[in-house]
Amino acid sequence: MLKEFKEFALRGNVLDLAVGVIIGAAFQNLVTSLTNNIISPLLGCFGEVDFSSWALNIGNLHLTYGAFITDVINFIIMAFIVFLIVKGMNKLANLGKKEEKVAEEPTTKICPHCFSEINIKADRCPHCTSELNVEVSTKQEA
Repeated sequence: MLKEFKEFALRGNVLDLAVGVIIGAAFQNLVTSLTNNIISPLLGCFGEVDFSSWALNIGNLHLTYGAFITDVINFIIMAFIVFLIVKGMNKLANLGKKEEKVAEEPTTKICPHCFSEINIKADRCPHCTSELNVEVSTKQEA
């Protein structure tokens, strides 16, 4: 059982996940610090508002909805930064790939007699049985 756990824990994707969780936790602390120490005081400066002090008391119930507003701001900042990171990674991934537009050769043509769509290799139209190698005159002879 210990051997199986060791194999599981040392697989690449488990280690990648662990590193991601550790970096995510550190990043969360950074964003929380940004919100609490910079954004909230700036908003408080303009509107004399400190979200963390907002609370609602109902009897013995103490609802700190200001802390919730601060957490919503943290979430929006985190989501925006993750969006920018993913967008940047996708741009980097697509940077190496050049989109080559290959012009496809047509596989069909239009019959000049009946205007039906037919195979480009056809010598005779399957709809009107006209020969296609013969040049069609568009002028009416008088």
